[in-house]
Amino acid sequence: MNVSLNVNGQQRTLSTDPQRPLLEVLREEFQLTGTKYGCGEGQCGACTVLVDGRRLLSCVTPVSRVDGKTITTIEGLAQGDALHPVQEAFLAEGAIHCGYCTPGMVLSTVALLKEKPNPTDADIQSGLAGQLCRCCGYPKILKAVHHAAEQLRK
Repeated sequence: MNVSLNVNGQQRTLSTDPQRPLLEVLREEFQLTGTKYGCGEGQCGACTVLVDGRRLLSCVTPVSRVDGKTITTIEGLAQGDALHPVQEAFLAEGAIHCGYCTPGMVLSTVALLKEKPNPTDADIQSGLAGQLCRCCGYPKILKAVHHAAEQLRK
């Protein structure tokens, strides 16, 4: 099957098995390794990407399901040398420990803040449900999300 994707603003087409996981295509075909393989079962959130602006777990998503869609990976958030405000907030609050969960956390935060620009702690916990941090950096992640929300409202 031929699949056409807009990945980080660049149109990409490839011939592949329609059931192939999107995560595998991103990492192996397009060398976008910021999207991480965690559990392979859609339970940890390490593989989170944005598809048409909505959070999606790429390890359990067949590439055929996103044919013709716009995909944003962590590599696509920054504008040149300027980090996205969510990335800046994670850095400022020290919400990056080992860094493995960070791409998924950041992309989930971007999606959350589009829906809820002034989130409560409960909104953040709900919006990031399923995003696991092996280092248990949740308090700093919570602060980072509030920081990013504040910056984006300015």
